[in-house]
Amino acid sequence: MTLRLLLACCSLAVATLATAAPPDAPALYRQQCASCHGTDRLGAMGPALLPQSLERLKPAELLATIRDGRPATQMAGFAATLSAADIDALATFLRSDPPSPPHWRDSDIRASRIVHVRPGSLPDRPQFRADPANLFLVVEAGSHHVTVLDGDTLEPIHRFQSRFALHGGPKYSRDGRYVYFASRDGWISKYDLWNLKTVAEIRAGLNTRNLAVSDDGRWVLVGNYLPNTLVLLDARTLELRRSLTVRGTDGAPSRVSAVYDAAPRGSFIVALKDLAEVWEIPYRNGRAGAAPQLAPRRIAFDDVLDDFFFDQSYRHILGASRSGRGQVIDLDAGRKVADLALSGMPHLGSGITWQRDGHDVMASPNLKDGRISVIDMQNWQTVGEIATNGPGFFIRSHERTPYAWTDAMMSPRRDTLQIIDKQSLAVVGSVTPSPGRTAAHVEFTRDGKYALVSVMERDGALVVYDAATFREIKRLPMDKPIGKYNVFNKTTRSSGTSH
Repeated sequence: MTLRLLLACCSLAVATLATAAPPDAPALYRQQCASCHGTDRLGAMGPALLPQSLERLKPAELLATIRDGRPATQMAGFAATLSAADIDALATFLRSDPPSPPHWRDSDIRASRIVHVRPGSLPDRPQFRADPANLFLVVEAGSHHVTVLDGDTLEPIHRFQSRFALHGGPKYSRDGRYVYFASRDGWISKYDLWNLKTVAEIRAGLNTRNLAVSDDGRWVLVGNYLPNTLVLLDARTLELRRSLTVRGTDGAPSRVSAVYDAAPRGSFIVALKDLAEVWEIPYRNGRAGAAPQLAPRRIAFDDVLDDFFFDQSYRHILGASRSGRGQVIDLDAGRKVADLALSGMPHLGSGITWQRDGHDVMASPNLKDGRISVIDMQNWQTVGEIATNGPGFFIRSHERTPYAWTDAMMSPRRDTLQIIDKQSLAVVGSVTPSPGRTAAHVEFTRDGKYALVSVMERDGALVVYDAATFREIKRLPMDKPIGKYNVFNKTTRSSGTSH
């Protein structure tokens, strides 16, 4: 081949590569995904595929899901039909905002409601021999299932499929019969724990933070990031009763960080992501049978607070901004009463309380620093800081144990939990369920005898420890168990766990 011909061939090859069309991601979505996930990406048979819905899925996990699918679901892999470039383009497309902002109106909420079981048609007694107050619900995020665990035998009695990416923890009715789940993409599910059946579902939003159930068992309040709304549902039927677009007094919109049931106050408390306010919405006022008015009592802060802790009476809020600035708000007075000496990024939402030297104290993990802050709840002073293996997400205890357990899941020591004496504030032990694998989220049996720990991996486990000796009792294989929730501890508002 002559040099001139060789150069011509090379030039043609380069030109061909340069003019090759890049993957058409929107077309790929329409061809491969829309039938299950909706032409507008809002979800259909499959979950919503919006950036907000996928924010907890790491880029590599999203690529793997598109390429390999998800076991035990209808999500098939596309490795045999799409090129690597196509899969990359599709993943990038799914993490981009749609050209038009998605909406979800009251009519959409009402149209989404599904009744699986007619109200009142199931037996009013548990259909199993286990103690219904000592059940755990274990959320397995790997394949989107929930396991019902007998807290006495420490054996599963049932397992069922959940909606995609449950978020915010399940909430129980006061008697423990019903449990309400919120998924990341807005689905609210009501589950009859006595009969082991999902009874109703409704889609309250497109990106949901969490829900709260009123102490009288009549109302469910849902807080959304997308759209910026509060949605009130009838707890019995999951029918929509009211909705409210969340705005400040100046009209500025805000996402809802979380909603809480303040049972002693007979009200819901609403935390806001973009406004320096907290809202209180009473639910016991008004004529019998009438839905609460979503007319908030607004309480202003000095700063937007990202995380909250409530004392057991729900009179005081302990809040922290992303910068670590802490404030104490007296809800009765409607004003700040103290500043908190905090640093790093305290995770007050996972705080717990106990009695120490005759005082109630609160302990909070830290998402940025390796420390546990301990605060006296009478004078709001920091009485101790406990050095830990690294930044952690949870601290948990029980009224019948002298110890608190904390993780370091945001650090290289994410495989080890430390055990703290609640009186001396000294670290007195540690457990490493699976070396090199993330261990977190402790929950106790109703009697405080056993501590259950999650190994938060796809082929993970639930590991049971003797809470007095820290000795492993047993482990149960689980698919990324991100949380476990004991009926008795939650319904009695145990001071050792979140509510």
